[in-house]
Amino acid sequence: MVRKVLLIGLFALAGAPSATARPVQAMPGVTYDHRLEWTAAGPISTYVITAPKPGGLYSLTPLLSNNTIVGRETVSSMERRMSNQMTTIGVNGDFFNWAGGWPSGLLMQGGVIEHHPASGRSAVGVDRSGTLHVDRVPWAASWRGASMLDYPVAELNEPPRPNAASLFTPVWGATTPAVNGIAAVLEPFPPAVPYTDLIGNVSAVVSDSAVAIPRDGAVLVARGAAAQAVQTDAVVGSQVRVRLALRPDWSTVTDAVSAGPSLVKSGKPVGNAGEALSTVQLFGRDPRTAIGQRADGRIVLVAVDGRRRGWSVGITNSDLALMLMREGCVTAFALDSGGSTTVAFDGALLNRPSDPGGERPVAEAFVVGYTGVFAPSPAPTLSPNGDRLGDREVLRYKLVRRAAIAANIVAPDGTIRALATGQKQPGRYAVTWDGAGGAEGKYKWSVTATDDLGRTSVAERTFTLDRTLGFAHIGRNADILRTVAAGKRAPGSVTVRWNGRDGRRKVVRSGSYVVHIAATSGIGLSELRLPVRIRR
Repeated sequence: MVRKVLLIGLFALAGAPSATARPVQAMPGVTYDHRLEWTAAGPISTYVITAPKPGGLYSLTPLLSNNTIVGRETVSSMERRMSNQMTTIGVNGDFFNWAGGWPSGLLMQGGVIEHHPASGRSAVGVDRSGTLHVDRVPWAASWRGASMLDYPVAELNEPPRPNAASLFTPVWGATTPAVNGIAAVLEPFPPAVPYTDLIGNVSAVVSDSAVAIPRDGAVLVARGAAAQAVQTDAVVGSQVRVRLALRPDWSTVTDAVSAGPSLVKSGKPVGNAGEALSTVQLFGRDPRTAIGQRADGRIVLVAVDGRRRGWSVGITNSDLALMLMREGCVTAFALDSGGSTTVAFDGALLNRPSDPGGERPVAEAFVVGYTGVFAPSPAPTLSPNGDRLGDREVLRYKLVRRAAIAANIVAPDGTIRALATGQKQPGRYAVTWDGAGGAEGKYKWSVTATDDLGRTSVAERTFTLDRTLGFAHIGRNADILRTVAAGKRAPGSVTVRWNGRDGRRKVVRSGSYVVHIAATSGIGLSELRLPVRIRR
């Protein structure tokens, strides 16, 4: 089709950062917004994720580094590892032990307690209805052996303090740490579910060494005065009863992490939560991460970059609370901060962490998980004009459960073109379309999936079929103009020249660059990008 266009040519560094359009769909029902603003304190870079109330295809769940308590892993790596089970977008979780990697406070996954709460600090949990709870949940745990006396269990999946006992479950790893004390091996032993009697058979008692943790069991390890109780009451061949509880009653909570402080409660900012946290954790302008929930149940995750002059100066906890209130949150809670502050989507880092080395390995991630069909954004423009640039649109989708699918393209006039149908196993799929017979305009890529649990989900993305631009090339003499915005251009070939200088009339340095050509017509915006290498 012949038409006049507005032509804009830009010559820019390859990979230069750009602000994200606000907001964008990360996955069905979930949006992501990157905001850059200037304040009296300096620039602030904020990342805001909004998601449906947990339930059905959506969850709010902690991811544990390396699937064990010990060690650390980046948020993006955890998401990639879980990609075949769910599509995720999320942030970092609790504070953690720098050397050992275990979280500093409560960790629950799927109704199982994996680490005990921190004394004097709150945790955030999500219950079976998808509601967030922010409370201090003191630890009340005990074990009972042959004498029927109750002894305290001070820690879960953390090396025991002097004169105390700890319980190690398989999530800790293959073996307990080497402890100068007594260890009773319990096998079998049920998952560490709270508010119930957990009964284990004592299969062995070992002293002064690391002990293998049975995959279907646990190990009770004690030091000092507590070791004598294990020696006396955990007799080989007998049974040990363990009972774990949280106060107040969190029996409906299935997943939880700790950190703090509490930021918003009942729709009002919390001025002083009285949390047992350090001055650095409580005060000052730093990178910070938080989670909140609106009155309608929608989840909000917020992260603010910091410690980067010229990019983002960070935020205080009080300002973070006000930000979450502006997002409509009636409940909000701070997560780990500083160099741990991370935002990632489907395994790709989105923010700029403050550590010099980039993304910091942490103990946990706290993510929105989605188990419906997911379709990443396709190329924005299909330009089937035979120039081998944008001539074919690759349309992709991912399934994490077996499902019956229907993958269609919907034309501007509503006509539906079926590209794939039938039963599909979990995996990643791609189909291509060359635009044959298609009219110019905006198209919708739509995939409907009904999984083996009977749940239906729909993923939709848009792209434009536009033949306006084509046959772009870079001449041998690099005759490329730095910037052109010359208004309307008639159909036909357009040639521009560049003098090799930047906007300050200085000769550009050697390096990789991109020629960016954008044309706006009656169809919409069409773009071409060509890489070029400048050598001096």
